[in-house]
Amino acid sequence: MADMTRLGETRSAGQVALPERARSPWWQLGRRLLMALGILVGTVLLVYLDRHGYRDGGDPATAANPNGEITLVDAIYYTTVTLSTTGYGDVTPVSDGARLVNAFIITPARIAFLVLLIGTTLEVLAQRGREMFRITRWRKNMGHHVVVIGYGTKGRSAVETLVNNGLDRERVVVVDPSPVALADAHADQLAVVTGDATRRGVLTRAGVADADQVIITTGRDDSNVLAALTVRQLNPDAWIVAAVSEQENAPLMRQSGADSVITSSDAVGRLLGLSTLSPTLGSVMEDLLTYGEGLEVAERELLVNEVGRPPQSLPDQVIAVVRDDRVYRYFDPVVTLLARGDRLVVVRPAKELPWAPRPGTHNEDFAADED
Repeated sequence: MADMTRLGETRSAGQVALPERARSPWWQLGRRLLMALGILVGTVLLVYLDRHGYRDGGDPATAANPNGEITLVDAIYYTTVTLSTTGYGDVTPVSDGARLVNAFIITPARIAFLVLLIGTTLEVLAQRGREMFRITRWRKNMGHHVVVIGYGTKGRSAVETLVNNGLDRERVVVVDPSPVALADAHADQLAVVTGDATRRGVLTRAGVADADQVIITTGRDDSNVLAALTVRQLNPDAWIVAAVSEQENAPLMRQSGADSVITSSDAVGRLLGLSTLSPTLGSVMEDLLTYGEGLEVAERELLVNEVGRPPQSLPDQVIAVVRDDRVYRYFDPVVTLLARGDRLVVVRPAKELPWAPRPGTHNEDFAADED
């Protein structure tokens, strides 16, 4: 689904903006009007410079102008009626040079002038129609998507992680009032709803009621809390992940309806502390957080041939087991043996290696699919 009208700052709050590579139709209209004006001015000058080859049959000869030669006003008049194909016939080319200029220069200019004006009008109308159709189709097909509130550094990183793990960009909707965020999201080929995410109308336009997940990453904790409350009212079943700057605001964010709360300042501080105490440990943690290189943390389904086995015996390094929506560490006695329906949180190579194949990616049977 950059600008489908790249002038995002002129949009009203809550309006949907789908990314597109074409320029604004109003930019195209202004450019073409300037081109049409250039043709008009150029033709006036051409006729006036060759004014001796024209006669004004509708203007009686006078002592000042016995031969009926045209003036600058006559040149402007002749150009406008000629380029518009009106052609009253009172001003006419009479010399061979003027007739050749009309045949090989003014006639093509007339065609170009009409194409510019008519073509621009049709294009603007057609583009508006296409835009309305695209937004209507987008609204109709949108559902089970991800809404990202705030498209700063954290929001972009979250979207990049989702896309790198297989989520289609068309399933992501960004909500942000900033023109900079609008431009960045369009550059990343994402749909944008411009406006304040604490307003119900803006979130409704983003399809929050039908979203599966909502990520809240604005730069203010109070805005994040209010956005979480509004999202939870609109969609009681959505999985809400929110960021807070200060740990003391995390309980309030959970009470507002967030299912998962990430404290950005504490997380960065812990990583800094680990890197100070042990540079090696810090590099491993950074590796886990970097997509596509070295190690990665992932969640996968349990395979049929893994049922009844201890977590420590699997090819992947299991660090947790999800059972009945609860998370157990791999050493917890409750998950000594894996059972059908479990999901595994594992550490594995970011890219599959010949000596470290990825379970679950080679058409194996999943335990959850078994009767």
